[in-house]
Amino acid sequence: MKFSDLEKSALQLNELYEQLEIKRYGRIWTTGELALGFVGDVGDLAKLIQANAGIRDIDDCKAKLGHELSDCLWSIIVLANKCGIDLEAEFVRNTGELAEYVSSELRT
Repeated sequence: MKFSDLEKSALQLNELYEQLEIKRYGRIWTTGELALGFVGDVGDLAKLIQANAGIRDIDDCKAKLGHELSDCLWSIIVLANKCGIDLEAEFVRNTGELAEYVSSELRT
């Protein structure tokens, strides 16, 4: 699957969530509220990473870990879109710069 396919899927799901938010709350979540939801998911992810490393006991942690990683990716894609960030381009640029930095440090 290409990144554009992941992004399309994430944004389609976000449209459904926005319909549900309007039904439940009369409005869609703000980017701040989405970010707070993401922070909660990151907390859950940290606990699952600990369980996967054997220092926390969570039943079926591997399946839950995959689910939580997917939730976090969804949040990042949606937040980037709502903030007008081309996440794919930024990822390529950033990882390229970091790879060059690390490579230069290894050469010294």
